[in-house]
Amino acid sequence: MWQHAKGSLGLPFAIFVLAVVASVAAGCANGAVESLQQDVAQLRQDLNGVTLAMHRSRGDTETSVGQVDRRTRTDSAETTRQLAALAARLDSLAAELGRVSARLEETSGRIDALQRQLAARPAAAPASAAAPAPAQPPPAITPAAPSGAPGPGADQAYQAAYLDFTKGNYPLAISGFREFVRRFPDSPRSDEAQYWVGESYFSLARASAQAGRADQATRELEQSVQEFRRVLLHYPRGAKVPTALYKEGLVLIELKQPRLAEARLRYLIENFPQSEEAPLAKERLSSIPGS
Repeated sequence: MWQHAKGSLGLPFAIFVLAVVASVAAGCANGAVESLQQDVAQLRQDLNGVTLAMHRSRGDTETSVGQVDRRTRTDSAETTRQLAALAARLDSLAAELGRVSARLEETSGRIDALQRQLAARPAAAPASAAAPAPAQPPPAITPAAPSGAPGPGADQAYQAAYLDFTKGNYPLAISGFREFVRRFPDSPRSDEAQYWVGESYFSLARASAQAGRADQATRELEQSVQEFRRVLLHYPRGAKVPTALYKEGLVLIELKQPRLAEARLRYLIENFPQSEEAPLAKERLSSIPGS
């Protein structure tokens, strides 16, 4: 009987226990799922926070980079502007230096001419007083030339000196052209005669250089510079002034004096821009280093 009662109670009890276990298991499962859901929600929230922070950081970084880039561009533009201003100032100073150098050379040439004139005066007086000059026959009376015209004597003297130059008799040409300038200072060809004195010394220098006389060639080149310079000093409005300035610049280049050569060529370009020598002077300037 007990056994029957035990058997009749065992099955409902077992079912009850199973129900309790299932309920407990279901409760545990539900708790685990809820916990997992909470963890997932928290992870999503953390991920959203990290994503938002990353976007904010990227925006701040791009803003900072943009500010740095704008500041760099502004600084670069300001630096470029300052460099351009400095370059323009240097060019202006170089041009001013050239003009001052040209004036200094002109003044130096005038001083040299005055010194030679003063030195020649005392020497001429004793020579004239040493012995009385022989009596000269009265000069032949020739028709007076029109005002401003050199007359046939001037033309013959000029042509004779020029003929000596073309034949290569440069010392005779120098003497003839100088005599022409002395006798006919108001002739329209006086500036030309003075120019050919410079050309004669330049040709002598070339001949001396070819013969291996370097020192003499240098002295003759220096003398040719002085003679070319006298064209501007004594005949500032003469037709040969631009040519003399250009040739003076070439000789100074040959004498290894590029700064003086640059000053003379710039003076030619600025004061005689319409002359035939002006474009030649510009071409020569481009070949001078630093000009």
